[in-house]
Amino acid sequence: MPRTLDLDLLRSFVTVAELGGFTRAGTRLGRTQSAVSLQIKRLEEQVGVPLIARGPRHFALTGAGRRLLPHARQMLRMNDAAMAELVEPEVAGLVRLGVPEDFATAHLPEVLAEFTDAHPKVELEVTCDFTLNLEQAFRAGRFDLVLVKREPEVALTGMRVWREPLIWVARDHLSVPADGPLLLIASPEPCVYRHRAIAALEAVGRPWRCSYTSTSLAGTQAAVRAGLGVAVLPREMCPDTLTPVPEGVLPALADTEIALIEAPGASHSARRFAQHIAQALERGA
Repeated sequence: MPRTLDLDLLRSFVTVAELGGFTRAGTRLGRTQSAVSLQIKRLEEQVGVPLIARGPRHFALTGAGRRLLPHARQMLRMNDAAMAELVEPEVAGLVRLGVPEDFATAHLPEVLAEFTDAHPKVELEVTCDFTLNLEQAFRAGRFDLVLVKREPEVALTGMRVWREPLIWVARDHLSVPADGPLLLIASPEPCVYRHRAIAALEAVGRPWRCSYTSTSLAGTQAAVRAGLGVAVLPREMCPDTLTPVPEGVLPALADTEIALIEAPGASHSARRFAQHIAQALERGA
């Protein structure tokens, strides 16, 4: 008889693998560290091989654990989709999400796909724009949820779902002149990264001029690749074809934060989508 994997054990395994430890997984799952450890041991007994190499200061998936992980994720997605369709038919209707274009491009495609697979009756309407425009539209009631780049002076509150260092990027070291104005590639007003770059340069008295303006992440990266200037990007959005400017050459930049904000009186579907976004981004952060 073929053996059957326990989905509860697989969920614990995936959570441990994604969060990198038993204690954090226990917090997410509402179980003690020892209970999660016991579940992993039971799963290892089911499959007959070790899945996690443990040590006082060491945690890593074994070869078998790495092979099992994508299968476990797929099985849990299928289970959650089936349960959502059968047990939660009320998760339906239109949910309107506003999100910065660069963040959507880099981080959201899989998040959106997972949610639509699990909740096929929900219609997602996603709009990409600059943060300040998203905030204005949110206040006007045009979104159920927004993901915004958070600045200290922004009045809107929300739950932080992502934090990432900002860096200066260039084609090569020749793109950063030792003197004279720094050529800046940036999005048009209003743009949080543009504000960050200009404020940082002016705080140290570094002359600059905007040499290229692009409304998209791809356009910004292409301009930097062509040597038209330097840009400010989140670290994960710097492709291998570009060069991070070494620390100390240009002024330091504060980390970027993405906050998730729900509209007052958001529907059950919107709240479920917000929960999904927060959990998915926590796994990737």
